[in-house]
Amino acid sequence: MGRLSYGTVFLSLTLALTSATASYSTAGAIMALFAVTVSALTPLRAALVDRHGLRRVLPALTCAYAVALAALAATTWRPGVPAWALALLTAAAGAAAPPLGPVMRTLWHGLLPGGPLVARAYSLDTVAEELLYVAGPLLAGLAALRSPSLGIALSAVLIVAGTVGMITSPGARPRPGTPVSAPGRPGPAGRAAPPAAAATAAATIGVTTGALGLLAVAFTRAHHWPAAVAWIEAALAIGSALGGLAYGTRTWRASPRTRLGLLVGAVGLSLAAAGVAPSVPGLVLAAWVSTALNLGTSAGTAAIGPLLERLPLPLCFAVAAAPALPAALYLLASVRTTHPSPPR
Repeated sequence: MGRLSYGTVFLSLTLALTSATASYSTAGAIMALFAVTVSALTPLRAALVDRHGLRRVLPALTCAYAVALAALAATTWRPGVPAWALALLTAAAGAAAPPLGPVMRTLWHGLLPGGPLVARAYSLDTVAEELLYVAGPLLAGLAALRSPSLGIALSAVLIVAGTVGMITSPGARPRPGTPVSAPGRPGPAGRAAPPAAAATAAATIGVTTGALGLLAVAFTRAHHWPAAVAWIEAALAIGSALGGLAYGTRTWRASPRTRLGLLVGAVGLSLAAAGVAPSVPGLVLAAWVSTALNLGTSAGTAAIGPLLERLPLPLCFAVAAAPALPAALYLLASVRTTHPSPPR
């Protein structure tokens, strides 16, 4: 329930801020601020949980986060609130967002004996989280039929209920040697991709899919079907979950860099094609092949807002997709210059 809050809050905030400010640029900049504070301060919040325990830190963070969301729900109910006030409340919410995902993954590590069971638990956790990003936008879309601010209020209720359930569970009892900041997620067999390649892929996909959130709002409004943005967000999550399951069931011969390059290129091409989709159902189908990462999302959201007010909508899709193509070429070209090291 707590992590479902993150499935509802991003779309609800995007819709509410766009309606309250009547500006894609302003809404994009404020959403970028939210994404930056959530992502950049996650290590600090996780370190606080390591130091003081989840039963002390999570309630405090959750209360602050829920209060900030409640204030945003109230201030976006009607237009007219200054943008700086909305930005301040949004930054406060992002700064206090409790790290329920890292905490849950650490609890899996402590609850299970290790080996294949932990790997399966992490896979189940990841797919379950993707399904939350299917249900979350749909709930936010239903709430938006009355007011997008209702989705923000729902997010506050969900985070409180979920956190209470987590901290009162017997599985949350302190266990030595399981720090939240290093959950030890297992990776695929073989040599890992170099950090530069992984960072390039993560930032590029974050930029493109971060821009897609605001593009989807503009696309559905242009086609006179604003509530359908929830289906686009849900299609992204379904595609990501199915892609993750399919990826994990195969043994890959290609190197990690080659796989990164091909996948990033596929995301860029699919996003560029989405801009010429003839209808909202067409965009929903195009969204199936994409996935989302936190890193880089803020840059894409902030950059696409001003462009939506100056360029045609299909061109905005193409601009959002542009970073993926050189990144894919870089990742694929670097495979030839990288000499594999002996397996450890």
